Amino acid sequence: MNASAQVMRRNAYDIHEIQMPGGTVVDEYISPAGTVFAVSWHGQFPPPMQQILGTYFQQYSAALQAQSSQPKMYGHRPLNIQEQGLVVQTSGHMRAHSGRAYLPDLLPTGMTVNQIQ
Repeated sequence: MNASAQVMRRNAYDIHEIQMPGGTVVDEYISPAGTVFAVSWHGQFPPPMQQILGTYFQQYSAALQAQSSQPKMYGHRPLNIQEQGLVVQTSGHMRAHSGRAYLPDLLPTGMTVNQIQ
């Protein structure tokens, strides 16, 4: 993503904060085993979803298509995708986008979804 990064340590996971050149901040939540189990973002522009979702991008795309017969452009309205094994929630408006994506089955014990910000 051609970005700068900072690491914050928590008891059961690390957060890698990535500042993208356009100003968007992406936080990757990483288990001690090195598995990314959640990401969150906020900034003027939505992040490159294919990059931050990786292998889950295809599942996200299919769920996005299934929500409506009319194509939706990411970032133009709130989104709440709750698929088996993947949750993606976004909100915002022009120049103020935010969201999170997480794998519910991989959240560390004791961690709540509200901690993904």
